[in-house]
Amino acid sequence: QVQLVESGGGLVQPGGSLKLSCAASGISFNTYTMNWYRRAPGQQRELVATISPGGTIDYAAAAKGRFTISRDNAKNTVYLQINSLKPEDTAVYYCYAFRIPGPTVWGQGTQVTVSS
Repeated sequence: QVQLVESGGGLVQPGGSLKLSCAASGISFNTYTMNWYRRAPGQQRELVATISPGGTIDYAAAAKGRFTISRDNAKNTVYLQINSLKPEDTAVYYCYAFRIPGPTVWGQGTQVTVSS
């Protein structure tokens, strides 16, 4: 079964940290570009960070400096470390696996809420 399962979200105070995980199954993980997206309340889904099969990393402008994406191909897992969390980071965070040819796969999302 092809699926991505995110975990690690939750309620955190401003200034705190979280590490999100996305475990993949049913795909050749090490051939996929892995991405983290987020959708804030009332907003469109936006790209946060991406990591290629070879480990090339890119971040959205809003994510530079506080977000770190990484992958462990042995565990078929991609991570997103978020530091110095701000209320505006509140969103559902989604994992997305991309490759040509596909299949491409979205996870179900994990909620991150930043509030005091």
